[in-house]
Amino acid sequence: MTEENIQNKVDVIVIGAGPAGVSAAITVARGGKKVVLVERANAAGAKNMYGGVVYTHAAKEIFPNYEDAPIERYVSKHNYVLLSKDSSTEISYKNTNHNGNAFVTIRAKWDKWCVEQAVKEGVYFAPNTLVNELIVKNGKVCGIRTDVEDYFADVVIIADGVNSLLAKQIGLRKDIKPKNVAMGVKEVIKLPCEVINSRFALSDNQGCAMELAGAPLKDLFGMGIIYTNKDSVAVGIGVSLDDLKEKKLKPYELLDEFKKHPFVAELIEGGEVVEYSAHLIPEGGYNHIPKLYTNGALVVGDAAGLVNNVHFEGTNLAMLSGKYAGETALDALERNDFSENTLCLYKKKLENSFILKDLRTYKDVVQILLGRTSSFLNYYPAKVNEFFEIFTTADGVEKQGKFRKFTKDFFRKRSLAELFKDAVAGIKLIFGVLK
Repeated sequence: MTEENIQNKVDVIVIGAGPAGVSAAITVARGGKKVVLVERANAAGAKNMYGGVVYTHAAKEIFPNYEDAPIERYVSKHNYVLLSKDSSTEISYKNTNHNGNAFVTIRAKWDKWCVEQAVKEGVYFAPNTLVNELIVKNGKVCGIRTDVEDYFADVVIIADGVNSLLAKQIGLRKDIKPKNVAMGVKEVIKLPCEVINSRFALSDNQGCAMELAGAPLKDLFGMGIIYTNKDSVAVGIGVSLDDLKEKKLKPYELLDEFKKHPFVAELIEGGEVVEYSAHLIPEGGYNHIPKLYTNGALVVGDAAGLVNNVHFEGTNLAMLSGKYAGETALDALERNDFSENTLCLYKKKLENSFILKDLRTYKDVVQILLGRTSSFLNYYPAKVNEFFEIFTTADGVEKQGKFRKFTKDFFRKRSLAELFKDAVAGIKLIFGVLK
């Protein structure tokens, strides 16, 4: 290594300034080590998108002063909505402790604030830095190659997103398959604060998170989301990339159809679209987590496939995986051992946490639902709405005849064989989670 290159040496390099990367970098800096956080965009959050919330337990672990962040609303309501063609059935859960569990933020603002906190802790932030490849010498990752020059470190933490080309370069993962990833598309629709409060039954600081299944995402492995900001509403869908490819569908057209559904249309009526974004979401779960470490390198966040699709958790897993990677890097620096023998501690930390325990619990859920998409995400949501239409309608016609017809139609349109398969799938889901 030349004298010039030695001057470009730090203890740790983190690639990607999303929640995982910034959490790793700030953890290393708090340990008194030199760390560089590189980001290909011109600012943190400029290229990042998410379709969910930030959980306070994770935010507090990384940022004890998280309440100073640009929080839009604290999530006080979680609504789950089953859609048919022109009706909906909604289940609502409300927590009166409005700032106890999660909050909604805008990534461009949140990520910028997070990096500002990291810089205050001693992290050197390098935006507009595209990493072309990792530098590997004698079987160990020892740095990064950019368009400008090479930089070296004892440990490199890879946080470059779901389609991590850098993790692939060093053999930690293979090409991502369409069936193991979803395409998320989202619009941010501007509405006055008072309109949002009225339509979602909220006060100024309260927010609502919605997950929606059924029409118009007919026979697709996908769901919709709606989240409330202060003066805007985020509306999006996530659909299997495999479905989009096989059925030659365009995600933005599906989003338009989703927005036209009466339930959704009423919530966003009169709003102005101010942002459109798209993002790949890991869907493989526990069974498709890549190798998480090698000599000199660790993989975190979306790049490691750490997303809990059942509970719509991703940001918290990213932040805490970054923290564990940072702690592992500090252990390696203390031991002066950057081989797999020490870096394997990262996986052990994940295994001892809720992250891999939860992902293991739900390891078969996606595969089971993929096999019964038409049933669980289309047919049954429609039948639930049909049932409540009968139950709530008073039109001078006796109810018994209606329910008899409903029951006959249910079994006529769903054969015993199909119902048996659905029942088996349901049992597998329940016992797979409980075992």
